[in-house]
Parts: sequence; C-alpha cells; structure tokens
Amino acid sequence: MGRNERPQRVLTRAAELFDLPADIVAGLCHLEGHGGILSYGTESIDVSAGTLILRVRGEELTLRSMTDAEVRISGRIDAVEFVR
Repeated sequence: MGRNERPQRVLTRAAELFDLPADIVAGLCHLEGHGGILSYGTESIDVSAGTLILRVRGEELTLRSMTDAEVRISGRIDAVEFVR
C-alpha cells in the first residue's frame, strides 16, 4: 500500500461506518436546490437558498461544478452556515 493510499482507505471506511456521502468525505460540499451564486472567493462562497444565504467558508475554495439543480465546492471547508 502506497503512502497516499492509506488516508483514502481510512476516509472511505469512515464514510461507510457513519453513512456519510462520499462527496463530503472527499472534501466536496454538495448543495442541491440552490438559487445561484451570490459571491465567490477562495475563502467564502455565498449561495442563494431561498430567503436565506448559505455561506461556505474555508481556504482554497473552488467551484467544481454548477447546474440548475446543484453546486459542488471543493477546498478546505471550515464552516457551512445560513445567514440572513
């Protein structure tokens, strides 16, 4: 087993044990039913969520993909919070 394979196996096993979505374990934030990106930066991304704003905070954040139905954000995610 290579040096980088062990952490991935541990993450995969944790996802199975705790029934976590693979996207989250892989460091991706997966948002469904959004209303669009309101602001975008490497430390904060704001997504419209109806009457509230969903703010993703962290470091080296990037928008991996976006469709009408979902947004995928990667990077070191420190917090996901609703703001008014």
